[in-house]
Amino acid sequence: MNKSELVEAVCKSTGLARRDAEGAVNAVVETVIAAVKKNDRVAIVGFGSFTQTSRKARVGRNPQTGAPVKIAASKGVRFGPSLNFKAAVNGKAAAKKAAPAKKAPAKKAPAKKAAPAKKR
Repeated sequence: MNKSELVEAVCKSTGLARRDAEGAVNAVVETVIAAVKKNDRVAIVGFGSFTQTSRKARVGRNPQTGAPVKIAASKGVRFGPSLNFKAAVNGKAAAKKAAPAKKAPAKKAPAKKAAPAKKR
């Protein structure tokens, strides 16, 4: 799905005019970009979260010549889907947070086996 298809889906889903739906989609995208650029975490409940990541400068290799190449430091964006998003993609019911595992009652040490009986 590209941006224009997303705008069409918003039009059908909300009943907004195409121009209004396109404005809403653009506003959401621009707001997410601006927030992540300021190093803010953007969390959309039921969808996921966007966070900024940093990559250190490093030395890579030119695959054709094998010569070392300096790669500058850069920033990227990481998206983490919500549990509901993951469950929908995997075809499962909405995921619930698992309760912490309960400790099983302490077991007693196993009884020692008796020595085998001697034959007469």
